[in-house]
Amino acid sequence: MLTIKRVPTVLSNYQEEAAGCGRNCLGDCCLPVSKLPLYAFRSDKTSFHHGDLPDDFFLNTLLFGQWEDRMSRGLFRYDVTACETKVIPGKHGFVAQLNEGRHLKKRPTEFRVDRVLQPFDPSKFNFTKVGQEEVLFRFEAGEDDKSCFFGIASVDGIISPNVVAINVSPIEYGHVLLIPRVLECLPQRIDPDSFLLALHMAAEAGNPYFRLGYNSLGAFATINHLHFQAYYFAMAFPVEKAPTEKIDIVEGLRKSNVKVSRLVDYPVRGLVYEGGNSLKELSDIVSQSCICLQENNIPFNVLISGCGRTIFLFPQCYAEKQALGGVRPELLETQVNPAVWEISGHMVLKRRKDYDGASEDYAWKLLAEVSLSEDRFCVVKSYILEATGMSEAGEDDAGREEDEKNAFLSAASVTTPPIQDGCLVLQ
Repeated sequence: MLTIKRVPTVLSNYQEEAAGCGRNCLGDCCLPVSKLPLYAFRSDKTSFHHGDLPDDFFLNTLLFGQWEDRMSRGLFRYDVTACETKVIPGKHGFVAQLNEGRHLKKRPTEFRVDRVLQPFDPSKFNFTKVGQEEVLFRFEAGEDDKSCFFGIASVDGIISPNVVAINVSPIEYGHVLLIPRVLECLPQRIDPDSFLLALHMAAEAGNPYFRLGYNSLGAFATINHLHFQAYYFAMAFPVEKAPTEKIDIVEGLRKSNVKVSRLVDYPVRGLVYEGGNSLKELSDIVSQSCICLQENNIPFNVLISGCGRTIFLFPQCYAEKQALGGVRPELLETQVNPAVWEISGHMVLKRRKDYDGASEDYAWKLLAEVSLSEDRFCVVKSYILEATGMSEAGEDDAGREEDEKNAFLSAASVTTPPIQDGCLVLQ
């Protein structure tokens, strides 16, 4: 007797090898039963021992190798390596890239831009909806002072994994996303653990030309699901070459070896954090600075530079100026959104005529629209320093109460007085 064995119809390339929805996605339905490559970074950053891995393994072998594999498989929306790039003549050396594909094929923004903190909305696009083919590897803390790599590792169903995935609309070679604790569906907001994770990634890369960036909502983040961006660009960004002026911090609320400076002779006013006895010390201070901004509804961008040892923080107000009709029409016509890479001096232009006519004067004028005024910047700076337990020399501390001082001693909780409305995104 002839019998026919029934098998399920294959509707997806991943249906037979993945439990759950059959799409092999990053959601709860698929990821907990998946196996992904795992890079376990060394938890002791005072040691530079990579174990059995070559010093350049993380960046050159793993990240670039996996990124190029996804390119060969056609997972990107355009070939970013074919984009034209040039250094704009002038003292600052702004860089211009013509990237018409990003304008046409980028994933759309799906949230309001007048609030820095917004709840996660599972009905909107988020990273749990992408396929696992876009994931390069997991990035987790190891248990000792050496880094390890496992080509196949089961995902712990209890702990939400950190994943590194391609940006399908890349700006540069090696453009990836670091998505902390992806299954927790965290909204786009800085927290101390996630920020420290980003610094660890910069440290593991060990190359000053590999930077990480963060955009808050209202400062041109396009997805309200916590993520950092990163890519490789083999020259110094203009902001990295800009002069700085050290802020004299009086001893008091918190003793720290972190140096805080402000940018000078640069179109966007910003703070620069450097040094510290450890990545965690640096991370704690910068993350609390970011928390102060986001809790006061001030959009901001962050550039993680110098292998995680130098961090630039830019409070910005471009969306506010745009809403008030204060941005010059010729700048609006370019449709350039000044996010972290543009602010750092890497101008991503969407139209041929803008690229051909790019000048230092244009770049300066665009970025100057992003910056807070000097008065507003000084107000925001004082609140940031206060939130991180610091005080600038010369400030009048006579009226500061002891209980206010104690409130800022804890790095786990930041309470800041509300900043004047002029510094906020319009509601």
